[in-house]
Amino acid sequence: MSGNQYCKVARSGIHGRGIFARCDIPGGTEIIEYVGEKISKDESTRRALKWEEMARKRGAGLVYIFELDDDFDLDGRRGNNPARYMNHSCNGNCEAVNIEGRIWIVARRDIEAGNELTYDYGYDMAHFLDHPCQCGASNCVGYIVREDQRAKVRRLLTRKKRRS
Repeated sequence: MSGNQYCKVARSGIHGRGIFARCDIPGGTEIIEYVGEKISKDESTRRALKWEEMARKRGAGLVYIFELDDDFDLDGRRGNNPARYMNHSCNGNCEAVNIEGRIWIVARRDIEAGNELTYDYGYDMAHFLDHPCQCGASNCVGYIVREDQRAKVRRLLTRKKRRS
């Protein structure tokens, strides 16, 4: 699970292991493909619910599923998939993009060699308390939740503090 010419798996301060740039990477570069087992939506839901239950018990995130299309998802826990070690950041330098049914991690901007490669996991806020964030970005709300829902989470947390 070493990576490829652009990136490598190494120790991360965000969450155990992460993916780091081996070289300078220009914005727009398709860095690494996120691969795994192609599964039905029903199987995807079954696995996700099982892993989320385990994650709550352990205090860790364990869902490595990407949507491919209306019928299938991709389980990145299966097979040789170094991209699964890419950590979340509220200010990610990459994004996951579905290109003709294949998931690619693409640089959002120029990235210097040695920097950790991260992307926004895009979690919905329905269960945000189950997903604490340790990215350290200036715009981090303390939980892994997609960008368009962070202001709402901030308001909820502020109200909760006031009531305490």
